[in-house]
Amino acid sequence: MSEDLWPPHALDDPESPAPQPSEPSGDGGVTVTVIIPIRDESAHVAELLARLTAALPAHPPHAVLFVADSTDDSTDDSAADSAADSTDDSAADSAADSTDHTAETAAAIEKAAADCPFPVTVLRRTSADGGLGGAVVAGIGRAASDWIVVMDADLRHPPHLVPELVGAGERTGADLVVASRRLPGGDRAGGYRGAVSRGAGLLAKGLFPRALRGIGDPMSGFFALRRTAVTAVTAAAPRPLGPGVLLELAVRCRPARPAEVPFDCEGRYAGESNSTVRDGLRFLAHLAALRSAAPLARMIGFGLIGLSGFVPNLLALWLLTRVGIHYLPAEIIANQAGVLWNFVLIEQLLFRDRRHRHWADRLGRFALLANADLLLRIPLIALFVAKLGLEALPATALALATTFVLRFVATEALVYLPRGPRAAPATRS
Repeated sequence: MSEDLWPPHALDDPESPAPQPSEPSGDGGVTVTVIIPIRDESAHVAELLARLTAALPAHPPHAVLFVADSTDDSTDDSAADSAADSTDDSAADSAADSTDHTAETAAAIEKAAADCPFPVTVLRRTSADGGLGGAVVAGIGRAASDWIVVMDADLRHPPHLVPELVGAGERTGADLVVASRRLPGGDRAGGYRGAVSRGAGLLAKGLFPRALRGIGDPMSGFFALRRTAVTAVTAAAPRPLGPGVLLELAVRCRPARPAEVPFDCEGRYAGESNSTVRDGLRFLAHLAALRSAAPLARMIGFGLIGLSGFVPNLLALWLLTRVGIHYLPAEIIANQAGVLWNFVLIEQLLFRDRRHRHWADRLGRFALLANADLLLRIPLIALFVAKLGLEALPATALALATTFVLRFVATEALVYLPRGPRAAPATRS
């Protein structure tokens, strides 16, 4: 029967002790928590729990933890902030509908859990940070079992593979076992969705060849991992996206000896897919931010974005001079086009998780630093020529390198300084 089921109207109190869906067994055997993030899944949960009941053995002990949000599980920061500031009735109606769907799903879980031989828990999050990936991280933080299995609620992930994933980890000593569609016997479905998944997987493996070694399907949302392997990443509070939670956990945690088992991704039991083109674009931006997490990689990305800014700069200069504006004011105006271009790319690709200040504040600081770079460069060139005896060309190159490093450091410190653990929330957009 159901144990520790949180009622649909209950909300998680971050100050209260965390309920544990599964405790280590007293006989020394492993324990397993199945984490299932949910949105509007009321049509799936009864069949899902029935199949899990049929698939999960009595030993080792299992528990199921559904993780739901009290608001729509959006991963778009700007959209979430805009919605929070909006007074439009349609926005309020949308939030109310989302809450109703979550309550319906929790009620369906409560009803279906009555026939389950394992404990079933619903964790209600008070915010939607990180979307479905954030829900998984929240669930990992609550689990006290030896193994954690992550799967979707729409029955595309066959429940009968849960024991096989954990068993493969126990046999091989792996910290991570991925249900892979790329192994012989796995899913070979074509079409747009399959092509996008394969393309995203190849891109991820190209960007993280060492971290993803041994993982043929980094875009899989169905996997098992040892809880001890992810303690550090939950403490660091990552914000993975739905299709990228395995990718981020693998990159940040570097689990030892990953293993894989083949699986054939089944069709949805009911309803339609939540995936959209916008989700794909957000994933690409998140992938870039994950790749640039290291300071050196972030500096390289900063430089490449700066180089790309010459394109809108020169284009604006050409247009302005064509309409008869003198080249000197045209240079100043055109430089702002490059600054705006750089700002947008840096916001989306390098510092998505550091946008603590209001967007206008960030843009003003960024533009000030970018234009100060021009004012600093000329005195530096004169200094290098006079004091170091350099020719004009090497002095200019040295000044460009110096101002680039200074601008990168100043941008991180004055525009995108990481928020401290005790910092109060600030307005974002």
